[in-house]
Amino acid sequence: MALRDDAEARLIERIASRWRVTHGPLERLPSLRRRGWTVLVQGVDLLDDGVHALLGRFRFVPDARLDDVMVSFATDGGGVGPHVDSYDVFLLQAEGRRRWRIGRQRNHAFVPGLPLRILARFEPQHEYLLEPGDLLYLPPGWAHDGSAEGDCLTYSIGFRAPGRGEVLRAWFEHCADTVAEGGPQLRDPGRRATRQPARVPPDVARTLHAWIAAHRARPAEVDAFVGAMLSEPKPSVFFDAPRRPAGAARLSAVIARSGIVLDRRTRMLYDRARLYVNGETLALARAGRAGALWRRLADARGLEPAQAARLLDDPVAARQIEQWYRAGWLKPGRPAP
Repeated sequence: MALRDDAEARLIERIASRWRVTHGPLERLPSLRRRGWTVLVQGVDLLDDGVHALLGRFRFVPDARLDDVMVSFATDGGGVGPHVDSYDVFLLQAEGRRRWRIGRQRNHAFVPGLPLRILARFEPQHEYLLEPGDLLYLPPGWAHDGSAEGDCLTYSIGFRAPGRGEVLRAWFEHCADTVAEGGPQLRDPGRRATRQPARVPPDVARTLHAWIAAHRARPAEVDAFVGAMLSEPKPSVFFDAPRRPAGAARLSAVIARSGIVLDRRTRMLYDRARLYVNGETLALARAGRAGALWRRLADARGLEPAQAARLLDDPVAARQIEQWYRAGWLKPGRPAP
């Protein structure tokens, strides 16, 4: 996967006291006989059905908080140095052994001049040797340093943890995009010539204050923004539309026999009033029985044939399914047990 152009990969090598980072797609990997290198691939759950199923085992955490699965392979002594994450993470040892040293880190200063954010003063308090099947959970802010003992494969299940600034930037962009065109503009009726051209005119300041103060977000508007934002896939995610899409009648017949499943890259969430799919919003207020089936699809990531057939009985739902099928967001198929 690290050689593919649709994967986010990094090769990290430690040569004596120097670190080197190469970003993918990689042309090749170092020899397995060479010590101290690590290759990491982000979002493997979006590229592989088996890893996507593994992520499903962590859905005791809400989908809105789960991020992705990063897989790292390391040769003996390989690692990325002591560091700290701002989000929760589960570290699942898949093959081989990795030794983890962890601690509550107060000093987050980094070693200057390195291509990695490596802690300058790492102070471990606990040490664990993880073997295949072992799982280590780290809350945000816990420093950790993992070192491979022989070749090893580790899965990191990370949480989505947007910062307040990131959320507010997205919110204000949303507000600006939803302001109606043709609204009021600054104008200068009756303005006289000034002898203080650098001074902000008080009437201009009052007008802008009034415009900003007048924007009062309704709770429903904020709810819709939150759901759409949390269901938005990462910018690097692309969907594969069917090469020869079935027509509406044929699609309905196939789904009624086989059921329906979400593409592994699709993020589907819901609240009391709406369904959120890959950043788009579908109102559930008047969906009736279809609303319960949409929620079932989001929770189970699939519908059995009988459930899918009942959803297709609703013309609005049937048109929506066809649209998302053509976009590659869902497809016919029997959901996993």
